[in-house]
Amino acid sequence: MDLQTLIEPTLAGMGYELVTLDKAGRGLLRVFIDSPNGVNLDDCVRVSNQLTRLLMVENVDYDRLEVSSPGTDRPLAKEADFVRFNGERALVKLHAPLDGRKRFTGLIRGLQDGVLQMDVEGVLVAIPLIEVDSAHLAPLLEGSTRRVR
Repeated sequence: MDLQTLIEPTLAGMGYELVTLDKAGRGLLRVFIDSPNGVNLDDCVRVSNQLTRLLMVENVDYDRLEVSSPGTDRPLAKEADFVRFNGERALVKLHAPLDGRKRFTGLIRGLQDGVLQMDVEGVLVAIPLIEVDSAHLAPLLEGSTRRVR
């Protein structure tokens, strides 16, 4: 069974969203969760305990489970992510250059018919989501013009 298909409904039933799932080397399973109110340590413990039981019942082979928040530079992977974070600053990397660039940092200004609108230094750029290789939030450090890396 696909891990995402197994885990996603369990998290949704608990009020959380699966942001990303990573099966790393040496049996490590990383689960990044989010919720409308954010995620704290108690949330991670609650989800970890529930997923541990689920994975045991489903006989999923893993050695270690890590559950955490996606952090301030949260990945944007689904169309719903771009809608939810409309108005936020993001870094988008493309598979192939668009107007001579593969990286765009700016404010998300909407998503329509699979095309992301971003305000990049005052210029509205239309980016087809199919061309996006990766994207994540890129908040500014408080009191700074530098973004968090």
